[in-house]
Parts: sequence; C-alpha cells; structure tokens
Amino acid sequence: MKAKQLVVKNESDNPMRQVKIEKILLSSGAVDKELEKAKKLLEFISGMKAQIVTSQKRIPDFGVRPGLEVGTRVTIRGEKAIELLRRLLGAMDNILKKKQVSDNHFSFGIPEYIDIPGMEYQRDIGIRGFNITVVFARPGLRVKRKKIKQGTVPRKQFVSKEEIIKYMEESFRTKFK
Repeated sequence: MKAKQLVVKNESDNPMRQVKIEKILLSSGAVDKELEKAKKLLEFISGMKAQIVTSQKRIPDFGVRPGLEVGTRVTIRGEKAIELLRRLLGAMDNILKKKQVSDNHFSFGIPEYIDIPGMEYQRDIGIRGFNITVVFARPGLRVKRKKIKQGTVPRKQFVSKEEIIKYMEESFRTKFK
C-alpha cells in the first residue's frame, strides 16, 4: 500500500486569487469653458475620447442642479492602461501615500499635467490638473455584474489594501509613505 503524499499549495497558486488592474479612470471636474479644456486634456493624455459627466443631485450652495455638466472622464483598460499608469506614476516620482489606497482601488491627483514625463505645455489647455483612480479586481467578478443569474461575491474576493500595496511595490516599484 502506497502512502499518500502531502501536497502543500499556496494561495498564490490559485489562478482565481491573482490580482490584476481592471481599469484606470482619468477624471477632471469643471464647468463651461473650463470643461472643454478638461476634456481636451484627458483626450490628449489618454488618446481616447472623453465623456462628459452630468450631475444627478441638486446642491444649491454650489449652484449645482440635475443635468448640469460638471466634469469629464476617460476609462482605459488593458495594456494601454498599464503603460499610461507607468507614465503617470513618474509624475509623482513613484511615491504614493498609504491613505490613498482603499479596498479594490487607489487614487491620486496630478496638480499640473506638465509634471508627467514627456508631456509638453499645450497653449489651448493651459495649466490643469486631474485625478487618477486605478481599480483592481480578481477573476470571477463578472458573477456580480452580469444581468442574468447574478450572484454574490464573498468579501475574500475583494482586493485588500495590503494586496494592492504589495502588487504596486512588486510590479511598478512604487514606494508608499
């Protein structure tokens, strides 16, 4: 009779536990003439068409009403997103703060787009800043998003703050304060 061999498996061996960058969102808030400049900026940086965001709520103190155009955004996925993220992190000298990281995503802002390596000043845009949100996911998240036979995703399927920090340190050599 043969003895059974004990096989030790790590969580990293499981392909459903691997962390990946799902998408990068570039966004900028503005109204009227500044909205066109913000849209041009995001299109210039991403090379994709920017979409205009409208307000859903009424905020009288700020003069915001439903349907008012209040900003613009671009969603980038795939290999192009990773290339762009490397350039955008260069503007921050590859240093982020731990408080910028949350479950499933991290965000940071760039005060002036000319800080990005390789970017030149555009006269029609002027000096503007924008925000970047990097969203992480694991395989299997589609179960939560699909329309037919929608399921729930357990908490362990989310990407934790520590996993995001580890991924960024290994893949992008980012330092966290």
